[in-house]
Amino acid sequence: MIRVLLVDDQSLIRSGFRALLDVEDDIEVVAEAADGREGLELARQHLPDIALIDIQMPVADGIEATRLIAADPALACVHVVILTNYGLDEYVFDALRAGAAGFLVKDIQPEDFLHAVRVAARGDALLAPSITRKLITRYVTHPPLTVHIGLEELTNREREAVILVAQGLSNDEIADHMVISPLTAKTHINRAMTKLHARDRAQLVVLAYESGLVTPRGS
Repeated sequence: MIRVLLVDDQSLIRSGFRALLDVEDDIEVVAEAADGREGLELARQHLPDIALIDIQMPVADGIEATRLIAADPALACVHVVILTNYGLDEYVFDALRAGAAGFLVKDIQPEDFLHAVRVAARGDALLAPSITRKLITRYVTHPPLTVHIGLEELTNREREAVILVAQGLSNDEIADHMVISPLTAKTHINRAMTKLHARDRAQLVVLAYESGLVTPRGS
């Protein structure tokens, strides 16, 4: 059972998402909050698998709530997915750096929304296709300048796995590309995340582009 926390200051939005989630046999909405601070407290109380958090809210916005959740070792199991009405802006980068596992726009189709919740619950990076395209464009037009400590500690296979993760490949696809088992691919990725201090695959993707390990096509 995938346990979900909904955090949005608009009750109508929460009700809509809850209606979609409650009919699924493998998903349970465990709590709702109207601001980021309340969301943090409920996350500590219920330890959900997924926290769906609006990016702009009173008291504490989605970025602050994400940062606080990511900084709490007791909430390491909570995957934050940011919800937004907007396209790509600095919020995307700030939230991903803060520890968000992904981003979804609120006008997403219901079937895509449900799929996204399940993807995030597996621990995979999740970005709406429209945001992903803009994210890559951003890195094409703004060359990476950040140097990340830990890259030199990666083995060649771990480095290859990180590059493939940043290109959007799943564990199975990475395994096929590297001619290894999916379990071995997952091991390479997990070791890379540990060495690079990345909370999840989403941060691994950002790190790969920021460090220049991956160069976007068209750059």
